[in-house]
Amino acid sequence: MKNSKLHDLIEQYLREYNSFNIDGMVDLLHENIHFKNISNGEVNAETKGTEEFRALAEQSVQIFSQRCQVIKSITLTDVKAEVEIDYEGILSIDLPNGMKAGESLKLQGKSIYQMKDEKLVLIEDYS
Repeated sequence: MKNSKLHDLIEQYLREYNSFNIDGMVDLLHENIHFKNISNGEVNAETKGTEEFRALAEQSVQIFSQRCQVIKSITLTDVKAEVEIDYEGILSIDLPNGMKAGESLKLQGKSIYQMKDEKLVLIEDYS
């Protein structure tokens, strides 16, 4: 039952994420949510609590005109879920790394999710 709820939470979170619905995303989060984005082995974004998460999410929606995370596979354990994802986003602004508005950013990665009190309490994105 717990795994089923976590699976449902992940799918709902990604639907809200893909549709840029920040309120919908935050509604699914535990008040003590811990979020980390790790790229090439380095943490490049980290938040603790829903207020910090919301602030980062509001910044992120300004970067993309479209974005989509697609689940390739989900591995559930008693305490967490590991989700293999394909990601694609269309930039709405130029980035410091030289990518330009209108260009497509494609990544493959994984995300780790944990649940507490039927809300997401941990999200770690790896690419």
